[in-house]
Amino acid sequence: MRDTDNTPAVRLLADTLEQAAQRNASDVHIEPFEHGWRVRLRIDGVLHELARPPAHLRDPFVTRVKVLARMDIAERRVPQDGRLRLALTGERNEDYRVNSLPTLFGEKLVLRRLDALPADLSLASLGLAQAQQRTVETAIRSPHGLVLVTGPTGSGKTLSLYCFLQMLNTESRNVCSVEDPAEIQLAGINQVSIREKAGLTFAVALRAFLRQDPDVIMIGEIRDEETADVAVKAAQTGHLVLSTLHTNDAPAAIGRMIDIGVAPYNLAAALRMVTAQRLVRRLCTTCRRPSDDLAAWRAVAGDEADRGLPYSPRGCGACHGIGYRGRLGVHEVMPVSDAMRELIVRRAGSHEIARQARAERVTSLREAALARVCDGTTSLDEALAATEAA
Repeated sequence: MRDTDNTPAVRLLADTLEQAAQRNASDVHIEPFEHGWRVRLRIDGVLHELARPPAHLRDPFVTRVKVLARMDIAERRVPQDGRLRLALTGERNEDYRVNSLPTLFGEKLVLRRLDALPADLSLASLGLAQAQQRTVETAIRSPHGLVLVTGPTGSGKTLSLYCFLQMLNTESRNVCSVEDPAEIQLAGINQVSIREKAGLTFAVALRAFLRQDPDVIMIGEIRDEETADVAVKAAQTGHLVLSTLHTNDAPAAIGRMIDIGVAPYNLAAALRMVTAQRLVRRLCTTCRRPSDDLAAWRAVAGDEADRGLPYSPRGCGACHGIGYRGRLGVHEVMPVSDAMRELIVRRAGSHEIARQARAERVTSLREAALARVCDGTTSLDEALAATEAA
């Protein structure tokens, strides 16, 4: 949709979204307060204030967004969802998912830039170490079994699943996915967005999939016992099932599945691999500088400190003064061995499973992040902050 109107609110919206595109922001936040409002951009996972426009532009700005997103402009008491497409400079179209939320001083809007999602969905784009990539390839090429990707919200779990699907998306496979919602449209994959009000839940879609002769099933998230039960049974009956969980690390995913209600012997039989991940900001290569705090680096890295010297952010025009440009993943890739299956069956705790993983030379999230510090890709502060809970 192209804007021909030239009112101040329309120009402000166009300028805001142009800035979001230029700085590769993932989200635009429109936040009302008692005596004004502000616009913030989420860049590489961190919010940065863009502007505090005049108070009189707030209502027409919000109304303009809601009109373009085909939302009810008269309804301000309940949250709404919408989508919009806007033509920016250079005949470039950008798509956004819009959500409104009633607050004390007006509606807060968040616009998710769908175009901020990367075009490269290859496995190599995830930033896995070579040994980790080989492990992942082996697991997702299995004709059946359950593969789980874990991590907090915003850690790139869904993107990893899309990369897995892209690798599996061949003419000879029937690939189905159920998501909430589907954010990237992949040609050749049968994608379903859940609609709980209409009764289309993850579990309902999964049962329908099993009557559709699938080879690969992707579940956006395992949230409840019913979904987990269907997923595990599908993985045991000749289907490759990919899904996500919210846990801090890979070993904790096993306990989480059992807590949800999956029988340990079924989980042990179905599970092929668990990966945990975080996103860390990538240092701007134009302005990064050697870190002054080598004592902190040695205290954290220990014997590994001599593998490389850390860098710190500085800030320049190329990175808009932030010191970072883009993000990359750090991963813990844990294949499920026979020894781990025995631990699962006897309900071993996550600490015991973690010890077995280390005995099998599985790289932890903290170790993976520190390796990125060693090669100068990210800073020590980023690595420690991202893996604090891992």
